[in-house]
Amino acid sequence: MDYLVAIIFIGIGATVVMDVWGIMRRKLFGTPLPNYAQVGRWIAHMRRGRFRHESIAKATAVHGERGIGWTAHYAIGIAFAGLLFGLWGREWIDRPTLGPALLVGLATIAAPFLLMQPGMGAGLAASRTPRPTAARVQSLVTHAVFGAGLYLAGRALTLLQ
Repeated sequence: MDYLVAIIFIGIGATVVMDVWGIMRRKLFGTPLPNYAQVGRWIAHMRRGRFRHESIAKATAVHGERGIGWTAHYAIGIAFAGLLFGLWGREWIDRPTLGPALLVGLATIAAPFLLMQPGMGAGLAASRTPRPTAARVQSLVTHAVFGAGLYLAGRALTLLQ
């Protein structure tokens, strides 16, 4: 099997699972969907040398920011699937298990807590948001769901072979 194709499939699959969770969370709890246009704005401003904002919502809009954000969202999901492959190797892709997938999913919480949220003006681990604990719990659950998605996509891939 081509392991690069497998990593792409698993990363996209896990990200889709995470997005479906976001839709369910909105319907069940009234939680707003993530705004990937703001992620795209943050990334686009990096090209201009700006990596940190007081509030990304107040930063100048950038042409194509929604597409940039959604592309980054899926590319990051693929990269995290690559991390899983890098740590557990071909054996995991050939015979996926839940533990490593959940561990990687939970470890990926470092990206929003330490990079994205501070860079977008939400502070370290959402410390500058109106309800930091709720934001942290939502992030943690979402990344656990992503980890479950890594496992489910890995299992789906084994069924397709």
